[in-house]
Parts: sequence; structure tokens; C-alpha cells
Amino acid sequence: MKLEKITSKEFKKWADKHPQITFHQTKEWADLKSNNNWDSHYLVLKDKDKIVAGSLILSKTLPIVKKKMFYAPRGFLIDYHDKKVLKEFTKQIKEYAKKEKAIFIKIDPYVEYKEHDNNGQLVENGFNNEDCVNNLKELGYKHFGFNLMQDTLQPRWMHVINTDRSLDDVMKDMESKTRQILRKNEKSGIVTREIERDELPLFKEIMEHTSDRREFVDRPLSYYEAMWDSLHDSGILKILIGEIDFNLYEENTKKELEETEHNLKDRTYKHDKNILKMNEKKYEQANKQDKDSIERLNKQLDKIKNYKKEYGDKKTLGGILFLIYGNEVLSLYGGTDDNLMQFQSAYTIHFAGVKYAVENNYKKYNFYGITGDFRKENPLYGLYLFKKSFGGVVQELIGEFDLIVSPFWYHTYNIAFNTYHGLKNIKKKIHK
Repeated sequence: MKLEKITSKEFKKWADKHPQITFHQTKEWADLKSNNNWDSHYLVLKDKDKIVAGSLILSKTLPIVKKKMFYAPRGFLIDYHDKKVLKEFTKQIKEYAKKEKAIFIKIDPYVEYKEHDNNGQLVENGFNNEDCVNNLKELGYKHFGFNLMQDTLQPRWMHVINTDRSLDDVMKDMESKTRQILRKNEKSGIVTREIERDELPLFKEIMEHTSDRREFVDRPLSYYEAMWDSLHDSGILKILIGEIDFNLYEENTKKELEETEHNLKDRTYKHDKNILKMNEKKYEQANKQDKDSIERLNKQLDKIKNYKKEYGDKKTLGGILFLIYGNEVLSLYGGTDDNLMQFQSAYTIHFAGVKYAVENNYKKYNFYGITGDFRKENPLYGLYLFKKSFGGVVQELIGEFDLIVSPFWYHTYNIAFNTYHGLKNIKKKIHK
């Protein structure tokens, strides 16, 4: 078996058929990363003329030590159960990295560890890929452990829905509350649409609102523009926004009001003319329910008028940036405008992503990062509950590994890295 460097086109032809392929292992992703001084290497292991393993490797020269780090985004495209192939690929890619003056090779394989259900609990007699972890460790890879929080390069814990079935079947797995919110949002005139490049500032504004509220640092507009330019035209990137159409909201409300008024009038007429035989208690309850609804709907119409005065005919409520490749539709970044959060547009936008996955034959919809801490005390527990309400399962990946090429420089780099970030944290605290 021999390691070869091939072109991006040759790599794509092989990699696109691999079961572990994601957008991370594409030329488009490599082009995006080149904006931050990452170089790309397309490497494959051939057994005679057959490719048995491969990977896009990103390399970057590290500050201070002036050596390189290698990173295989979402790991090698390889059967981690096959220790013979894994051993040979490891040996030869380590030799390649040494020639390129790399200190280490970081991988975070897109391989599930153990099977979990929607509650995050292990499935009895479910699959177990512990041997993949053991194989890597035995071949000298340093494992960073089974962390619970989001402190790795890519999330180790995710929430996904199987979309390789009908939309009706997907919806059956959703909590009834989620289906109710989706129906309510439809009545409220909440619609989704795909934005164009010149609307990226609109998405950036949504993310700024969200970052201020959740206290995280958002990316600059130039980052989203670079993502768009590298990924959009190939179909990998799509950004959907949720808007409330107040005219549609008003129209739907008036229609519901007319139907309710008609039902009340019709029931009362039939009751008074003895046409309708109905228990008096049930009759009064039905009338009261309709009268309450009429009062509510009239108040709703007044609110809609005020909304239109303040916001015009439409108002953007939120947005999600999707990355689509291989077998999945992945929700990478998303946010909600602080105004009108009561409309819960995130449900509608995610559902649009789920529907897209079903209609375009993707096997799964990936809500992406959650934590592996399913205690109610976890500050991010609410985020998990939101994703869980759509059905699906929790996925736990095997984690992050370093294959150390130069032990001396690896140790030196870690000391320098930890010192640098320690000083940055002290500086942040001083300026708070």
C-alpha cells in the first residue's frame, strides 16, 4: 500500500462516495480555510490501484515554533475498524507529515461512539464503536477524552433526525407542542425564504442580536461573506430567514374571526329555532368558547395594526445558516431578532430545513452541537430540549485525537499555546 498526493478533482470523485463524507472534506471547505492561511493536501492510500483510505489535510504554520500543524477536518475517510489499513495509513501519513515539518496531526472522526436515544440515554444492545477508539490509541494517537461540553474544535455531541422517510413520519416523531407551534406560526403568517449575498448584513444583524443576548462573540460580516463566496455556488451553503408577513397574519386572523362568528350565529339560530338538539351546558360552553375566541381575535387584529405601524408589512424574525453535503443537512449557525421573539420563528426555520432534507433525499437533518450533560441544571439544557422536541436521537462521536509527529516540538507548542491563551484570558478579565 502506498500513500499518494492527488488532485482535488480526483479526491472528490472518490471521497463523495465515502459514507463518512461531509462538507469538511471538500475543496470548497479547503478554499474557505485558505483565507486563514491553511494549505490543503489531498492524500489517499492505494492498495494497488484501489483507494482504501484518504483525507483532506489542512496544514498551517504555527506561531512561535515556526513548525506546522496538520488537521484532518472530521477525521480521515477510513474504516476505523480495519486496524490493518488504519495502521498503514497512520504510518505513511506520519512520514509525510514529518517531511512537511509538522508537529502533530489532529483528527476528530465523524464516527459515532455508542448508540443513544432521544433522551441521551444509551440504547440497550445498541451499536458500540469502542474498538475504533482503542485502535487509534494503540497506534499512538492521543485521545482528548469523552468530554461533555462544547470544548473541542467541532461538537462531539449532536442532535439529529432521520430524514430518509416521509415528512409525515418525521412529524409523527415530533412532540405535539412542536407541531402546535408550527401550525400556529403558519396561521401567524410566518414564512421562510432563502437570502441572496447582498442580504448577508441582514443575517449578520440577526447573529449580533443573538450574540448580545447569549453572550458569545459573533463572527464579522467578512467571515460570512467568505463562507458565501467559497460554499454557496456549489450548493453547500444556504441561508434561510424567517419573516412574519403581517398582511397574511391579518388575512388569516380575519378568516378565523369570520368562521368563529358564523359558527356562533349558526349555533344560536339553530338552538333558538329548536333545530339543534344540544345539551344546554355544552351549548353554553361552546358559545362561551366562541365569544372568548372572538374577543381574542379582535385584540389580535388591533395588535397586528400596531405591528404594521411599527414594522411595515414584513419583519425579519430570525435566520439559520445551513451547510449541505453528503448525507446530511446541517444547521451550523442560527439566531433570532430580539423583537417579536414570542413568535418562535426558529421552529419554522428548522422545519423548513427538515423538509428540504426529506424532499431532497438527504438521510439526516443535523441540529449540530449540544452538550452531553442532560441534567436540568445544565445552563444549556433548554437548547437540548428545543432540539429534542423535533424527535430524532442524540449522537455522540468518538472525540478528538492528536497523532504526535515530533514529541519535543509538541510539548514546546503546548506550553507556548497554554501560556498565550492564559495571558489572553487575564487581559480579558482586566478589561471587563
